[in-house]
Amino acid sequence: METIPYPHYAEDKALVKIHPSARQLAVEQMEFYAFVHFTVNTFTDREWGDGTEPEEVFNPTAFDAEQWTDALLAAGMKGLILTCKHHDGFCLWPSAWTGHSVKNSPWKNGGGDIVREVSDACRRAGLKFGVYLSPWDRNSPFYGQGKPYDDYFCAQLTELLTNYGEIFSVWFDGACGEGPNGKKQVYDWARYYALIRELQPGAAISVCGPDIRWCGNEAGDTRPSEWSVLPTGFARPDDVAEKSQQEDSAAFREKSLSATERDLGSREFLEGAVGYKWSPCETNTSIRPGWFYHASEDDRVRSAETLAEIWYRSVGGNSTFLLNIPPDRRGLFHENDVRALRELGEYLRRTFAHNLAADAAFTAPDDGYHPIGNVRENTYDAYYKPFDGENAVEIGVKLPSQASVTHVVLKEHIPMSQRIEAFTIEAKTADGWREVARGTTVGYQKIARFPAVTTDELRIRITDSRVCPVLSFIGVY
Repeated sequence: METIPYPHYAEDKALVKIHPSARQLAVEQMEFYAFVHFTVNTFTDREWGDGTEPEEVFNPTAFDAEQWTDALLAAGMKGLILTCKHHDGFCLWPSAWTGHSVKNSPWKNGGGDIVREVSDACRRAGLKFGVYLSPWDRNSPFYGQGKPYDDYFCAQLTELLTNYGEIFSVWFDGACGEGPNGKKQVYDWARYYALIRELQPGAAISVCGPDIRWCGNEAGDTRPSEWSVLPTGFARPDDVAEKSQQEDSAAFREKSLSATERDLGSREFLEGAVGYKWSPCETNTSIRPGWFYHASEDDRVRSAETLAEIWYRSVGGNSTFLLNIPPDRRGLFHENDVRALRELGEYLRRTFAHNLAADAAFTAPDDGYHPIGNVRENTYDAYYKPFDGENAVEIGVKLPSQASVTHVVLKEHIPMSQRIEAFTIEAKTADGWREVARGTTVGYQKIARFPAVTTDELRIRITDSRVCPVLSFIGVY
């Protein structure tokens, strides 16, 4: 295919120097994992507690962490993030720094530790474990006092990060309201981050942190083009020396980095950027309307079909998928939630059970060192790359026999950044070649879905790329 001459080649070379850290890459490879919201709210039928709830209200009658992990495995999840302390300040572990915790609840006569049981169950199940610790504590008398509260918060962080094994994510939402003294706290984020890096260097600091980015909503909505290379800031007109450039407000306008923007990383959006960072997206939503359990929502659990749509848009659209499942007052996932998770997992396993491309014949021009056959294995140990400067390429996929095809999975070799900006997929049919899918970004993973087509030959055309594309995997299902 013809190479497209780029006027921004130097900028694009700078962009593709941005790549994920080891901790970011580890989270991206998890793809699909759970949030579990559980606290006094479960028993008061509220979404946000105010910190005045008596510890006696927390008393799950049949708590079973393995019931949770069994349900997550059935869905195909790879980890769990537990709300160890929500805004109400109630701790699911026996914290030495407050009486507002399970140690003063009737559950197990005050001798229980939810965090311990869940983290242990996760490791037995082969699931990674993460923690949520709300910085807004509506119970703590230290909240709003500055350093005394930061000392308290860091002491609780230390408990969680030293007593429960390896942590894959520390998840902050940045909530900041008034404490029991009517004051707000100015969080010492730099101190919190430094403590996490010291105690759990492999843990990603998510959402209100430098490693994993919030998608911008809690509904499961996604962007059609999701970029992982984002700007760190933009030049203002008065930062530019040349007056003629200063007057070019279109080129140097101030831009918002709001998580709700539909475009966060296209070449047009990046115009005027003063720096770049790797910032992968996480899509979070709940299986129910609320984040905590409410019996009134038992008949409002999202179906497996609805969850699959969100899974395709997120996991199949260069984002991870963090799905909340709230336990009920028994301390169990409700039967309706478990059923939806099981049906989702069965669908995904059935759909992706057999990669038709595993024994396919691939053809594409390469640089002599990274042949197209490397895309058969879903690994970063090897990858396909054409010659430098070839930013458009055609890849042929000849299947062993005719088959009904509905999905093509593309994965960029993101240790070398995100490069692809546009692609099309064509299938050879009895009536000739027919386009079945087209898209923009690929990144960690793009899953192209289309109505079933009977074929034994596909063409994947990378039609636009910042510099030469690099692919780690191609799957056909």
